[in-house]
Amino acid sequence: MFYQKSKTVLRQGGLAASKKLGQNFLVHRHTAERIADLAGLDKEDTVIEVGVGLGALTVPLAEAARQVIGVEADSGLIRLHEEQQDLPANVRLLHQDVLTADFSALAAEHGPLKIVANLPYSISSPFLFKLIDCCHQVSFAVLMLQKEFARRLIARPGTKEYGAPTVLLAACAAAEPLLEVGPEEFHPRPKVDSLVLRLTFQPVPERARQLGDFDRPLLKRVVSAAFGQRRKTLLNSLNAAGLGGKAELAAALAAAGLAPSERAERLTVEDFTRLTRQIGKKNEQLI
Repeated sequence: MFYQKSKTVLRQGGLAASKKLGQNFLVHRHTAERIADLAGLDKEDTVIEVGVGLGALTVPLAEAARQVIGVEADSGLIRLHEEQQDLPANVRLLHQDVLTADFSALAAEHGPLKIVANLPYSISSPFLFKLIDCCHQVSFAVLMLQKEFARRLIARPGTKEYGAPTVLLAACAAAEPLLEVGPEEFHPRPKVDSLVLRLTFQPVPERARQLGDFDRPLLKRVVSAAFGQRRKTLLNSLNAAGLGGKAELAAALAAAGLAPSERAERLTVEDFTRLTRQIGKKNEQLI
């Protein structure tokens, strides 16, 4: 579905791209087909598509998979597809905000979730954290993201892009860049480039598996505190977040092999999980 045709379809349906929903419709068919191909689906798969839009990506996904469950927040687009009957028969539309969708119920019905999405930039961060929180229910996600945000997810320690999302994702998934997409591939055209990433959660990637057991909610608190005040030392950041007194935290840092003066952006995911275990032990001793 190309640019002019997309504008015509929207106009005929009395619709327009919603700024509130962050809609930038993928309109070049070859790009949509490439993304569907890179997802590596087979005819036995049920795939969750987040944001059906005008169906440019939905159609090649439906050709590759047994079923597509399209989660779409825009009731006007749901109505448009129902009236035009323009989507394949194996597409099931759900009028729902994906941020409130019950991934547990979907996984119970379909197995570990396989997700493909041209994700609205406005929900990229909360959706990523939803995936992290539901990591045991997700097989993989192939996501179109704003390039700047996507680069944060594959950043290396010591770089300005490296942050809490990088660490928390690395603790449960492997991130792989697949495809760069320019603004001309969308209607309306965004002002930034996009990057498609594959996030693999299940089976657990080797690096995440080697981290061993740790308290995931506590890791989230530790990482968020450490990066919340990047200019502060680890000791001061963790103390300010109420994760312990300075003496207990200094002992936890030492047991994890980290200096109190260290800064968050220099720590690997291995460092953070090791520190999380030590903070957990110190907190248990104080109870």
